[in-house]
Amino acid sequence: METAKVEINLTINNIPRKLLVGVEDSLLTVLRHYSYFSVKSGCDDGSCGVCTVLQDGKPILSCKIKAVDANGTEITTLEGLKQNAEIHPIQQAFIDSSAIQCGYCTPARILSTKALLDEHPNPTDDEIRKAMNHVLCRCTGYVRVVDAVHRSAAVLRGDKVESFVPFELRLPEHDEIIKLPEVFYRRDGSRKPLPPIVFTPDSMEKTQVIGKPEIKVDAKKLALGRPVFTDDLHLDGMLYGSLLTSPHAHARIRNIDTSKARAFPGVHSVLTHKDISRIKYASGGQSYPQPLPYDQVSLDNKVRHVGDRVAIVAAETPEIAQHALDLIKVDYEILPVVVDPEIAMKDGAPVIHDEADTEGIYNAQLNIVHHIEAEVGDLETSFTEADHIFEGSYRTPKQQQVHLEPHVCITYWDEDDRLTIRTSTQVPFHIRRMVAPLIGLPVKKIRVIKPRIGGGFGNKQELILEDLCALLTLETNRPVRMEYTRTQEFTSSRSRHANIINYKLGVKENKITAASLYLIGDTGAYGAHALTVNMVGGFKGLTLYNPPNSKFVSDVAYTNTPPAGAFRGYGAMQCQFGIEVLMEEIAEKLGLDVVKFKRDNWLKVGETMHLSKALGEGREGKEQILYTSALDQCVDIGLQATDFYTKRKEHNNQNDRYRKGIGMAVVMHGSGIADLDMAAATLKMNDDGSFNLLMGATDLGTGSDTILAQIAAEVLKIPLDDLIVYSSDTDFTPFDKGAYASSTTYISGGAVQKAALKVKEQILDHAALMFDYPNSKELKLENRQVRSPDGRIFSFAEIALSSLHQQDQHQIIATESHKSPLSPPPTAAQFAEIVVDTKTGKISVDRLLMVVDCGRVINPATATGQVEGGMAQALGFTLDEEMLFDQEGQPLNPNLRQYKIPRAAEMPAMDVVFVQTDEPSGPYGAKSVSEISIDGVAPAIASAVHDAIGIWIRELPYKPDRVKLAIEQNKQE
Repeated sequence: METAKVEINLTINNIPRKLLVGVEDSLLTVLRHYSYFSVKSGCDDGSCGVCTVLQDGKPILSCKIKAVDANGTEITTLEGLKQNAEIHPIQQAFIDSSAIQCGYCTPARILSTKALLDEHPNPTDDEIRKAMNHVLCRCTGYVRVVDAVHRSAAVLRGDKVESFVPFELRLPEHDEIIKLPEVFYRRDGSRKPLPPIVFTPDSMEKTQVIGKPEIKVDAKKLALGRPVFTDDLHLDGMLYGSLLTSPHAHARIRNIDTSKARAFPGVHSVLTHKDISRIKYASGGQSYPQPLPYDQVSLDNKVRHVGDRVAIVAAETPEIAQHALDLIKVDYEILPVVVDPEIAMKDGAPVIHDEADTEGIYNAQLNIVHHIEAEVGDLETSFTEADHIFEGSYRTPKQQQVHLEPHVCITYWDEDDRLTIRTSTQVPFHIRRMVAPLIGLPVKKIRVIKPRIGGGFGNKQELILEDLCALLTLETNRPVRMEYTRTQEFTSSRSRHANIINYKLGVKENKITAASLYLIGDTGAYGAHALTVNMVGGFKGLTLYNPPNSKFVSDVAYTNTPPAGAFRGYGAMQCQFGIEVLMEEIAEKLGLDVVKFKRDNWLKVGETMHLSKALGEGREGKEQILYTSALDQCVDIGLQATDFYTKRKEHNNQNDRYRKGIGMAVVMHGSGIADLDMAAATLKMNDDGSFNLLMGATDLGTGSDTILAQIAAEVLKIPLDDLIVYSSDTDFTPFDKGAYASSTTYISGGAVQKAALKVKEQILDHAALMFDYPNSKELKLENRQVRSPDGRIFSFAEIALSSLHQQDQHQIIATESHKSPLSPPPTAAQFAEIVVDTKTGKISVDRLLMVVDCGRVINPATATGQVEGGMAQALGFTLDEEMLFDQEGQPLNPNLRQYKIPRAAEMPAMDVVFVQTDEPSGPYGAKSVSEISIDGVAPAIASAVHDAIGIWIRELPYKPDRVKLAIEQNKQE
């Protein structure tokens, strides 16, 4: 499908270029074709902004302008920002401010910063946010980005700039007064970014590398826009795969006519369900054996949601591939549709999985994929003996992950006739195991490479494109690239489970003595993660207050909507929203101080988590005890930092249109899956005394490569840049279950620590040989060298050379594995300050503050970014984000114009405080941080809304129409 070509003249990064381009090609397409890979694609309509470049010094969306219309102009991409081969001060500022997480939006942000500072050398906070507003970010929460722009401006003006350093404070005893930096009270209403506060108890051991805000090991290459993502590799002879999806929510495929598509010039393969084996699987990337049911096949003769797979093609160009899809004729038998999980479970509802070859569905006729029950204690008696019984029903929405890098995969045969899968995935080892039977190759013939990932948040803990892309390579013997459009991310990938959360609590003498939770989960068309998400929700939702008499029942229903899967928070945030709001409702009805009521009831150190054995994750669990928690201190610090009680008094009897509210919530999460998650790490010493750290752990932008390297550096007493970090290649790195379940720091970090300790032992043993010293345990390792008691010194380089070339020649190397019988919960207190417009129902958030106990903070910079980013995602979940469908299952907002995620200009002040504890089972006392950060915003805002207008709103999101309706209904009561 040829298009007319013309020659245009562009000056790109100060170099004149003559380029041959298609008359319809976008500037984005042309720039990437000519290897300017810093320019990214993240949407279909210009709404994400990651394609931003400078045209004659002004930021433009390169996807929205035709290359021919840019003729004669000067284009700047990130590759051209270097000055005399030196990194640009703006790039360095983004590195120094820890403003880079996944890095996918970073090129657009840095270029937008340059354009802003060229015009406004000393911009205000609001001017920065406005200039950044067109570029979406799903990782950072924009806080460190704004700080990076301030830093850039100061450096370019020649001002002195301080390094990123957290406020380090001693944790006071219970009866001591907490002293915070005055700026942390935010009495002036500023949104200016602040460093985090890190409170440390006197008893914690001092460290050298752990606890320091080390620069991310991948920050420089991301700031420079180097080609590190999956789609930044273009192979000779590469074909372009494309997916035909269903326009119907429920239909049987009577026939598919592919003859015209197959005959079209440039088309190399067309595959439908008729052309491949019918092998059942579950797409969730989880440990073997994956939870049932295996209710999917790569291509099926029935579709169960709009966006379901129908056929795939491979062609010479993306345009030819799309045209081939248009030529495929599908004869559908349209079937009845059900989109409501409660209706789906009733007699007479359309049966979504009526196929005979799926096992493990609890009740296919009623569309119930899983029915879960767990109970401890004597619930019936405890309800009978309770002084009060309270009930509440809460609803949470289906939310899309919106990682800015779409799902993308490239497959090809290597020189040894092994299939290589280069893919943006959180779970490379699971992908290799899962895809093997689907494509008919043994595991040993498959290699999976995980490059840098442009965000995942659980959606890339899934088999999405890898089997289809591989099938096309097997069919054509050519490299094949497949990528989702942004619309396909909404219709054909995964999302958060929508939930209906029904609590019943018994209270005796102001204590929660009994609790039941009936949870309805909407898994969409397929059941991957259906069991585990809802089990986790039940466990966390009933363990936060840990009544001794508890019962959990859950029905997880199929609907004709896109499948739900893993999403940061993984069921816990939904149920903790419900329990936290109900606890506030109870405190109000009983006339109790809500903080004291929660404090008297929440899970305490030393207590057994009553449901921990009954509710594991997909199986029976292990009994868990809470060994460390600073929840008391987290709450106390948050109360003081926000002037919580003073403001609540000030908010009494408000009658203005705009009403202020302040709210709080407490939350808990976990650290890995007890006795299931396993990770391994390899550490080897090089000739110069440096080290290679090889891990299967997957960095999604979280900074895990950095923090795991910090753990190794701490053991070996070396600087971080003495470690060369390589992660996630199934051929070269040891196994790791992948990045999910808040397990990387805790589980993968445990493996790294063990490997480093083994290497340390080998270094000391070899040094003892070199010293001719009898006891290696008396030698001291420090500052890249080993010292003997008599003062002699050998450097690491000397030890490495000796071990490799001279004495007792051997490689100093260790591989260690780690799993844990524990899953120690991080705990946190979330505070929110808002304003409600009672006329429109619009909620404006002024400040979010999270005070977190995640054990020892390995890296305050990356941990702060995790908390800020989690709060930002939770803010969208609370106020705006909701995947909508009509009664026929048609999506109503499958794009980033209609589905709105938070942008820079509308973000509140977001502050982070860490209260360190020393978790004995974690590496250097660490627990997890990435998921708990998303759990508390919704209930805290619900609390603040009630403080402002006196109404409990039990359904999310709090869109203006919903809030306005609640206000009007309250007036009528």
